[in-house]
Amino acid sequence: MAETIDEIGIEYEEDGVLLVKEIDRAVLSKGAWTTIIFRYRQWERAKDDYGPDRFTIRRYRKIKGSYVQQSKFNISSRDQAEKIVAALSGWLSAP
Repeated sequence: MAETIDEIGIEYEEDGVLLVKEIDRAVLSKGAWTTIIFRYRQWERAKDDYGPDRFTIRRYRKIKGSYVQQSKFNISSRDQAEKIVAALSGWLSAP
């Protein structure tokens, strides 16, 4: 369990293989409820290599001194990520 925002991560290892490799992160909000977007790559056994970049938005709540994941949204592809960016950019530029 993470006690600080800096300790929160999504890397996952199994049988000595790093299956989820965190590439980058951006903290969107801090406090008792924290939201972080992660950029990561997932190990693909068939290719014996990491796949394309993926993204996930995760929400954490601090309970009894530790951050606990409350929800997550996985962005399924680069195309979906670009559509999210376009939608938000359009809404934010509107009067």
